[in-house]
Amino acid sequence: MMKKTYTILACSVALLLASCGNEEKKPVVDNSPAISVKTNQVVANDNSPFLSVSGKIQATNSADLSTRMMGYVNKVHVNVGDKVRKGQILVSINNSDLQAKRAQVNASITEATAAFNNAQKDYNRFKSLFADNSASQKEMDDMTANFNMAKARLEGAKQMKNEINAQFTYSNITAPFSGTITSKNVEAGNMANPGMPLISMETPGSFEVIARIPETEISAIKNGVSVDVLVKSINQTLKGKVVEVSTSAKNTGGQYLVKIALNKTDANILSGMFTTVQFPVERKAKSTMVLIPNDAIITNGQLSGVYTVSQSNTAMLRWLRLGRTFGEQVEVLSGLNADEAYIVSAEGKLYNGAKITIQ
Repeated sequence: MMKKTYTILACSVALLLASCGNEEKKPVVDNSPAISVKTNQVVANDNSPFLSVSGKIQATNSADLSTRMMGYVNKVHVNVGDKVRKGQILVSINNSDLQAKRAQVNASITEATAAFNNAQKDYNRFKSLFADNSASQKEMDDMTANFNMAKARLEGAKQMKNEINAQFTYSNITAPFSGTITSKNVEAGNMANPGMPLISMETPGSFEVIARIPETEISAIKNGVSVDVLVKSINQTLKGKVVEVSTSAKNTGGQYLVKIALNKTDANILSGMFTTVQFPVERKAKSTMVLIPNDAIITNGQLSGVYTVSQSNTAMLRWLRLGRTFGEQVEVLSGLNADEAYIVSAEGKLYNGAKITIQ
């Protein structure tokens, strides 16, 4: 009986599956409206045989000012953009604790001075008595030791006062050179901590460029070489000269830093502007450089990608491997070819497979 029961159940299941398999599958129709998008063609930069790398402008003379003491900020005397002269007070930090310490040190100096004067008188008196054989060697040794100790205590108190006076210089942050305030990271009432940047400043008019050179090209870069520097934001090409070449890429992600001093110019350049530096050396890597704008990049954690257009007019997310940054553009090392188009903007939220229509 048990075998027949299992047989009937098996046949029932088989018939059920067969009947389900015979049902017609209805296609799913996507009735969502198409998203209007704009696309760009990939820019391939392979026209120049010379080495071109990205760089960034910075002031030749700049400083981030901090303090060595902890205390509340009483007043910030400047604002961003202000022109200051060398020695001008920029930030005042509460120094009431230093004032109390200085009063204690002054009292110690007064006490040590009185003790020293008394010990000196005793020393001179016993010195005369010892010369007349009226004092023993033991008494003379004791007076000499007492005099030397009083002298040392007075000197120690004076040095402590010098230390307190040196700390007072850190309660008033002053300009180390004449220049312009570029950033202010503290306000009155904030707590200033040792080493925390409070004010940044620079001397305008003298600029340099920091460029990053790949390891395959660094051996061809030499000091004193003249270069062309394209400042993309103002669309001007400036002249410069290599003044420093780094010999280590330990802390720069495998790229070597090169400093370029810019020639004097009337161009309206500012610190932080991105540049493209062209060196008069032939590129060793002849591969085509693919560039896309930073605004088109989609990020998900540590992954970077871009939406492209499929043959069926749908959005397709393509993951990329990115390289160097050139101003507002970034180099694509893999994932996108020079003959493809990518989506730069959309009138709706894009996703993989979304229907699109190209404007």
